[in-house]
Amino acid sequence: MRNITDVFFDLDHTLWDFDKNSGLAFQRVFNKHRVELKLAQFLEVYEPINFNYWKAYREERVTKQELRRGRLIDTFAAFQMVYPMNVIDEMAVSYIDELPGNNYLLEGASEILTYLASSYNLHIITNGFTEVQGIKLKNSDIAHFFKTVTSSEEVGVKKPNKLVFETALQKANSSAAKSIMIGDTFEADIVGANAVGMKTIFYNYRNENIFGNHITIHHLREIKNYL
Repeated sequence: MRNITDVFFDLDHTLWDFDKNSGLAFQRVFNKHRVELKLAQFLEVYEPINFNYWKAYREERVTKQELRRGRLIDTFAAFQMVYPMNVIDEMAVSYIDELPGNNYLLEGASEILTYLASSYNLHIITNGFTEVQGIKLKNSDIAHFFKTVTSSEEVGVKKPNKLVFETALQKANSSAAKSIMIGDTFEADIVGANAVGMKTIFYNYRNENIFGNHITIHHLREIKNYL
């Protein structure tokens, strides 16, 4: 790791506490649209459905609109609840609007960014929707740490596509040999970054079983053991 100059982070589920912030956003959406369903029950069903839709979105099997609609339709269907498509769309828009309303970070995020910023150039590479990622960074008071932010939407393809990482490296004026990617999604962040020659650290907070020999951490503070 001695030759590393640039550290790239994923945002959601890696620095930004997506699950907590998302739950708070849905509570406001439910209140606004008068959804009579216990939030905890909804989230238990929604989260794995959302995870699978994002995988399909990365693999270009669903569009942005299909993701936003489908994850809600499928979750409500599990509770035998059906809404007209215009209401689904209204809730989907409300959710995106509400999502940056809370900006809790994962434990150790601010600490590790402060630690790294004194020695490395820091960057973001995200598959998240462009319109909200910048707001999240600003409202969580971490935007100042990052020299560049690269989103899949601006590139036109999604991680793990090589073009996303190549674009991020170009924007950062860095090379793969001098860069490392840190993220929570093995396929998108680790496999994708390795494919262009970047080193990686897998933030495995879900305790997934992975293949190959990869640097793996379960807490952000463990990054100090490598950088």
